[in-house]
Amino acid sequence: MLKHRGFPGRLPGTDFQFTIRRANPKGVTPLTRRERFRDRKPADKRADAAFMEALWAHFRDQPFERGNLDAGRLSWLFEREVIPAEDPFDPASYDALLVIDPDVGRVSFPDIFDGVR
Repeated sequence: MLKHRGFPGRLPGTDFQFTIRRANPKGVTPLTRRERFRDRKPADKRADAAFMEALWAHFRDQPFERGNLDAGRLSWLFEREVIPAEDPFDPASYDALLVIDPDVGRVSFPDIFDGVR
């Protein structure tokens, strides 16, 4: 499992986790699309935005390996702002390649993508 050095481990001052320390001995948690409903808590929305900002700062529009990125946090963005970069895609692999879709990201998180083309 690739560890993304320099990537924030969590949202500062909260328990919202962005990375994991070690591979799950029971098996890899698969990525699934989680629906973001309008009535989500503001803290959850801030965590999504902070995670998206960290992803954009580290990877931009280049493919990246899932590695030690938290499956739960990625799932809130999966198949919208973060899409598979390979076909076939294995959602239960730490080696899976993902990529940020900047067009969708601009709609969902305009403050992060302002001025970036």
